[in-house]
Amino acid sequence: MTLDPFPKPFCSQQRPEINYPCTWLYKVIGQDADAIHRAVAAVCPRKPLSITLSHTSSGGKYCSLNVELEVKNDEERLGFYENLKNHNAVRTVL
Repeated sequence: MTLDPFPKPFCSQQRPEINYPCTWLYKVIGQDADAIHRAVAAVCPRKPLSITLSHTSSGGKYCSLNVELEVKNDEERLGFYENLKNHNAVRTVL
């Protein structure tokens, strides 16, 4: 077997294989941890989840929370992402 000396770069059009249902982790960034908690509760009602503090900026202006929950399929996973991203208390979702 010969290894390619020039491997192809990762192509953003390649989709990872995700086996559902699975636990998914969102990193949610905003200015107020309590407001982010309320946003998550609004977007993911009646869903068992875990929220933990990930990081707070050195100036204390931003914080990031890890939100971990089980998703059933692509539609649910992407729906949570979009709803979190569009919430006014959320700056960014990774």
